[in-house]
Amino acid sequence: QLQLVESGGGLVHSGGSLRLSCAASGFTLEYYTIAWFRQAPGKEREGVSCIAGSDGRTNYKDSVKGRFTISRDIAKNTVYLQMNNLKPEDTAVYYCAASGKAGLLFSYSVYAGGEYDYWGQGTQVTVSS
Repeated sequence: QLQLVESGGGLVHSGGSLRLSCAASGFTLEYYTIAWFRQAPGKEREGVSCIAGSDGRTNYKDSVKGRFTISRDIAKNTVYLQMNNLKPEDTAVYYCAASGKAGLLFSYSVYAGGEYDYWGQGTQVTVSS
């Protein structure tokens, strides 16, 4: 069964840190582009970062550059999102997603949800002011 499972969410104060994990089963992340999306209450889902499973190249939205770091552990078939200096506006449910589309990482549609084949169930991140 192909599955992505997120973990690591929680409640932190503004300025705090969290590390989210996205563990894949049933397929190998090395052959996919993995992205983190988030959705806050009343807002549209937005992509925040992604990584090429093959070579580890990364992409970040401007709103998280310098604060979030995406990484992968091929041996553990897991992608991480280290989130530092968290702000109340980072509060959202965070989802990871996997796409098998070649060349997606730096394409205009990299954060289009329709490009992704598999999704996790999400993990809640709440940042208090």
